[in-house]
Amino acid sequence: MVQLASGRQPGITDVARLAGVSVTTVSRVLNGASQVSAHRRSRVLAAIEELGYRPNEAARALVRGRQRMVGVLAADTDRYGFASSIRGIEEAARRRNILVTITVVESEDPDHIRSALDLVLSQPLMGIIGVAFEASVSNALDRLPATMPVVAVTLAEDGHPDLARTWIDDEQGGFIATTHLLDAGHETVHHLGFPGIAHRGRTAGYRRALEARGARVPDMVPCGWAPQDARRATRESLDGSDVTAVFCFNDDMAMGAMRAFHELGRRVPEDVSVVGFDDMPLSAVWTPSLSSVRIDFPELGRSAFEMLVGMHDGRADRRAVVQLPPLFVQRESTAPPRGRVLAPEALELSPRG
Repeated sequence: MVQLASGRQPGITDVARLAGVSVTTVSRVLNGASQVSAHRRSRVLAAIEELGYRPNEAARALVRGRQRMVGVLAADTDRYGFASSIRGIEEAARRRNILVTITVVESEDPDHIRSALDLVLSQPLMGIIGVAFEASVSNALDRLPATMPVVAVTLAEDGHPDLARTWIDDEQGGFIATTHLLDAGHETVHHLGFPGIAHRGRTAGYRRALEARGARVPDMVPCGWAPQDARRATRESLDGSDVTAVFCFNDDMAMGAMRAFHELGRRVPEDVSVVGFDDMPLSAVWTPSLSSVRIDFPELGRSAFEMLVGMHDGRADRRAVVQLPPLFVQRESTAPPRGRVLAPEALELSPRG
């Protein structure tokens, strides 16, 4: 028996590496599939024996056709987008008496991704949903066996085009938020953004809106996720009187920015307009209430689950796509700059929340 350097139990990826085959081939051998040559099957079985790998309950459940569990891969379970998407998956699963198991893929490190996949593939799954808002989950989805039904939840049209997916156009959300501020009469819009995010859709939409109007494109102010990060970044970089409108990467940042403007003696929206993104429940009751781009994360999760069930039952295609629209919700935190009147058409971008 081979002893792994880390002392951990061997997983399906270790078997594939030792046998010199893909994870998909190992999965087919474990599932008893016929489309594996005798030579490759013997190599896989020899690797299983040498490593002391024990085929898990997942393979036996696949053969019996009794899978009643869905695996979810996510980079985080606390931040609003991840948590709300997972909640939508769980709500839909409860209605069908199907269990949900969640595996966090918090790092792009190959060893971490390998360990996460070994964990999730050890379960008797009917399929996997990847909340692919960050590169760690996207990389994990790329390494799943081709035999495993998979649905990706993304914020970009080209996110995992080879998989079934549910998505909302993140870039379009940034575009309509910035356009709203320009329509209100602001000469330009500043941006509190997150530099380390894998998808940059909303930031790209922000830049596209400014460029389409021929407006100056200020440098993005880099910021962490937490409101305190945005509060500090705003005080350090957005304290000038020329700052009349700010588009924030998410609502947490927007709330931190609004606190900073209050401390700087600048009123929202009289002196500066602020727009968030995600439309968290707190946005509607904040003072002043926060204009934001609504992303229906729970529905993204619910749609992904129903698509996965359809794939498992043979009713849905493995490249099916469900697209949901972003929606701009205007509230009290946006207004024309001093001396300007908001055009009537700008008020019709979206309903008030």
